[in-house]
Parts: sequence; C-alpha cells; structure tokens
Amino acid sequence: MTSEDIERNPGQPIERVLQGRFSGVEVSRTSDGGIAVRIRGATSFNASTQPLYVVDGIPMQPGPNGSLTGINPYDIESIQVLKDAADTAIYGMRGANGVIVIKTKRPGR
Repeated sequence: MTSEDIERNPGQPIERVLQGRFSGVEVSRTSDGGIAVRIRGATSFNASTQPLYVVDGIPMQPGPNGSLTGINPYDIESIQVLKDAADTAIYGMRGANGVIVIKTKRPGR
C-alpha cells in the first residue's frame, strides 16, 4: 500500500484503508486512538500475537493491545505486510507473528 492509496480515501481512518488490502490481516482501532494489527488470525494463551512493526528500518514495540500510535497516516509513504517465513526470516523470532514495514515520507521528496 502506498501514500496514493491513502490519499485516494480522504477522511477514511487508516485501519479502514488497510482492511481488505492484505489477506489474513485484521486491523482495528484501539481505545487509545491507535491501530492494532493481527496477522494470520492466530491466537495464543501464553504468547503475544502482535506483529513486529518496523518504521523506517527501526523495529518498534507496539503499545497496549498491539496498538501503533504516533504516526500520522498522511506521513506514510508505504506499508508492506510480511507474512511468509522467507520474508520474515531476517527478523528472527521477533517476526514470527508477521512484520509490518512502514516507510514515512522524508522532507524534500
């Protein structure tokens, strides 16, 4: 998904734009105003099911309930969802629940 996809849906919350773009990805709004993403639909009693977020090459820990806050949807250049083992292998065990790769727009681009 690219910034053009977000711009084509003015006024739509980012979770609505993401929903349906990637198979097996569930996106919801959290109570603190962020978004929560779950990949593969798996649940666990003992372990986290939260994906790894990588923003501009830096791995981030999601907030409560897997929420991602602090990123303006209009600052996003692209979002890539990595689900396959081959794609997530470079992230090791942190990528076991999938990886959300977000690139933000840089000034002057």
